[in-house]
Amino acid sequence: MKRRGSMGLNNTVRNTGSLIQLKPPMSTPPSPTSTIPPHHHKIFKTITKKRSMKPSKSVNTKRSLLHDFQKELAICKSPWLWQKPFNTLVEASYNTGDITDCCWRSLGVGMMELKLDMTFPTGQTFRWKKTGPSEYTGVVGTYLFTLRQVVTDDDEEDVEYFVHNPSGFSQEAEAALRDYLNLSISLTDMWKGFAEADSRFAALAPYMGGARLLRQDPLECLFQFICSSNNNIQRITQMVQFLSGFGPCLGTVEGIEFHAFPSLEELSSFDEGQLRKAGFGYRAKYIVGAVESLKSKCGGGKEWLMSLRNLPLEEGIEALCTLPGIGPKVAACVALFSLDQHHAIPVDTHLATRYITPELSGERFTPKLSRNVSEAFVKRFGKYAGWAQTVLFIAELSSQQAILPQHLQSTKATKSKTKLEELIDREMEV
Repeated sequence: MKRRGSMGLNNTVRNTGSLIQLKPPMSTPPSPTSTIPPHHHKIFKTITKKRSMKPSKSVNTKRSLLHDFQKELAICKSPWLWQKPFNTLVEASYNTGDITDCCWRSLGVGMMELKLDMTFPTGQTFRWKKTGPSEYTGVVGTYLFTLRQVVTDDDEEDVEYFVHNPSGFSQEAEAALRDYLNLSISLTDMWKGFAEADSRFAALAPYMGGARLLRQDPLECLFQFICSSNNNIQRITQMVQFLSGFGPCLGTVEGIEFHAFPSLEELSSFDEGQLRKAGFGYRAKYIVGAVESLKSKCGGGKEWLMSLRNLPLEEGIEALCTLPGIGPKVAACVALFSLDQHHAIPVDTHLATRYITPELSGERFTPKLSRNVSEAFVKRFGKYAGWAQTVLFIAELSSQQAILPQHLQSTKATKSKTKLEELIDREMEV
């Protein structure tokens, strides 16, 4: 069986000193290996973490991987690993073929459909952390994932994921991840139409492949973008991390603690004063106000937000703007990144005046002008216009400008970067 390697990494066993530390669930179902000391489970999981396999029900495939694991154990030259409890774990896994939970699994998508570096650190979410070269860790619902970009020995591109939850792999976990990554939507088909409609997009497309929009939980997305108002990446991330800390802890990866995003009830556990003390400034009253407003919704705030996916864009934007701290641009971000409103346009004045509506250069962008720009984007790019604008925005970041040929780069004379863009650049260069 071919081995797969992470881009820029060799296939060495990770140091057991940096093991993933997970908080156990309230109740764990019994298993054949439940009597084995937890540290042996962690060692076994760490060793197998570097292996990957495509989903397979073949016991022979799983057992062949186990033989590889045993060889690596021997290479480790750590006699204590071969104590009886650890042998029991290996033997139990061998007998049942149940090692898939300990492995990286393939999503079966190439780099032109999903490039992690152009998806996670580009301003649409602030909850994913870079935990290795071409590797990001984050939370989807109650699942803690690490994703990595890989190239196989056959030079095929792929994205693999690892589930850190104690329950390991499940079809539900993969379904949640695929939904979050919007993998039912093909970038190849979409971008073909964009390139035909716009010469700038056509020229950028070969360098921007894999820049994908996420389908986030509306509650999580809403509070992230309340934090983003007139703010920079570093402070936004700190604020979102503070809010996330009120949710259940799912584990620690590379020294970073990850939490499920808190429910409205959990978000109610702090007041405006606590948020101001934590550095939220004027946003504190909006967060507290939004929590209270959502809790008052008939049927529940989370359900109310989910129901906005079924409304036309204009009605959804109008509904979001009734919440404290939500204006048209934040509402458009929430609609685009969580409510399936793929033609929502969070208007970027630079992009608009440079590429779409140059006649508006120097104009003050009133709500009416912003609507005109949105309509111009939709007229050019169609029902997925929000995806097109996001790609054009990412292309303006200096980290991406560096990979573009000179004739496609923006000049300093024609562009004044915002603080948000500058900090996204720094984030992507880490």
